[in-house]
Amino acid sequence: MPIIEVPVVIVGAGPAGIATAGCLNKLRISNIVLERDDCPASLWRKRAYDRLKLHLGKDFCSLPHYPFPSDFPKFVLRVDFLRYIDSYVAHFGIAINYNCSVDSAFIDQSSGKWRLLVTNNSSGADEIYEAEFLVVASGENSEEYIPNIQGLESYQGESMHCSKYLNGREMYKKNVLVVGCGNSGMEIAYDLSNWGAYTSIVIRSQVHYFTKEMVYAGMLMLKHFMVEKVDKMMVLMSKLKYGNMFKYGLTRPQEGPFALKIKGGTTPTIDVGCIEKIKKGKVKVYPGISSIKEGKVVKFVDGQHAHFDAIIFATGYKTNVLKWLKDYKNLFNENGMPKPSYPNHWKGEHGIYSAGFSKRGLEGISFDAMKIANDINFTLTSRVIVPASFAGQKATFKCNPQTLGLSIRPIDQLVDWS
Repeated sequence: MPIIEVPVVIVGAGPAGIATAGCLNKLRISNIVLERDDCPASLWRKRAYDRLKLHLGKDFCSLPHYPFPSDFPKFVLRVDFLRYIDSYVAHFGIAINYNCSVDSAFIDQSSGKWRLLVTNNSSGADEIYEAEFLVVASGENSEEYIPNIQGLESYQGESMHCSKYLNGREMYKKNVLVVGCGNSGMEIAYDLSNWGAYTSIVIRSQVHYFTKEMVYAGMLMLKHFMVEKVDKMMVLMSKLKYGNMFKYGLTRPQEGPFALKIKGGTTPTIDVGCIEKIKKGKVKVYPGISSIKEGKVVKFVDGQHAHFDAIIFATGYKTNVLKWLKDYKNLFNENGMPKPSYPNHWKGEHGIYSAGFSKRGLEGISFDAMKIANDINFTLTSRVIVPASFAGQKATFKCNPQTLGLSIRPIDQLVDWS
């Protein structure tokens, strides 16, 4: 079986993967992206609801070296973001091998490089890639997460993860429960209500909530003021806008929104109209789910019971890194997340990097991509080739002569250049 050799292999063609490839291409460092789906940014393209748009202003969401077009709105629509992604791939000439699932990645003991065993689902063939540098860009959102709820397996209504939700067209006049009060949960509840569903939402934890304009203002203020001052302004704006929401089942955390974001990646909820629906009684708030009883009855932790025709889980995603990355301890912990905390999370030992694991959205992705590309560039350019004539010594190669190119060689023709 031939081995495909390339200096850098990037796993995942989401925004993090293509941003890293774009930065590497700008530095003329050869790389290849392996993507299990048949398109870039498949989460945005195939597993997102219709009305989705960027909740942060485009000033904070562009990928490196390629700003959004000036005619794009401040808050970019999903379809426009996908146009931007496709344009980014074309502009930087990013090489993506689609329908390629990485089965295993480990450090080959003989070469000291990363070896990836890959299934090409287009051809059905097995492939081997070898690289000095491995960028894990499969992200935090690789697989849907649905919590383990007693009785869920016997629920007789329709249940789905929010990645399967497009719009509420089929939910008219149905009783629908949304589980989760993050951006997706709140927006899906709002959308369902607009489509005529009898909508409820589970909010079991404290949450900050703002309009997207408030968050945009806060992001601008962070450029000039300390986090503590900006957080006080944000909470004041939220209270002036929404008032005390305690009687509706919503409470704010004691710690400020940006402090929480910096501390642990907890994102404040961007309200697109759901709070007003809650106030008017068009979206009912429940606490956590205790269990699901016979048929379609859901029991909540406060003892309430209610009948629901459908449950939509806006409960987030989880990483799949540990399923294929065997030598993960060079960077990742037992939960499949980087062991170092931000801003040092992007680099591990033995040439492994992570892109898109900072819990800081597209701005964090851009940070990762530029850091990774510059670090790889520094590593490659700092190596010295000693001339044969120098001090009468023989030439000593400190790098693979094919570092800057892609080559395919039969496995029995490998040469150790170390």
